[in-house]
Amino acid sequence: MLNVLVQPYLFFGGRCEEALEFYRSSLGAQVDLLIRYRDSPEPLPAGTLPPGFEDKVMHATFRIGTTTLMASDSHGENEGFAGFSLSLTVLTEVEADRIFAALAEGGQVQRPLARTFWSPRFGILTDRFGISWMINVTADLSQ
Repeated sequence: MLNVLVQPYLFFGGRCEEALEFYRSSLGAQVDLLIRYRDSPEPLPAGTLPPGFEDKVMHATFRIGTTTLMASDSHGENEGFAGFSLSLTVLTEVEADRIFAALAEGGQVQRPLARTFWSPRFGILTDRFGISWMINVTADLSQ
């Protein structure tokens, strides 16, 4: 088996800083690194950036719990988010309710939080940035 680490890299099409602040306030995310295009140690080729993009996020790393994610404003990559969800597991129903409501603000609920055969609370939503989230409580169902 390879010793590798898989980390999601999210492209926000000019809204990265807004997304980082949203995840900080809704999930307690902590930004560990944020580099703007204007701060690049290597100059970008002329015409690479759209006008006004110098202050956008070239690269950021942030943590939600013990998971590190990476993000950028991008400048030409496809910003569509399809074919995956970020799965967030919490210990209590109260925490699931709080996080689900925060992430759903300005987003769209696909499956409201409800009891399932594997969890006392599970739900799916897409947040205001187009990221799909699955919220799951890991708890003893025999209670």
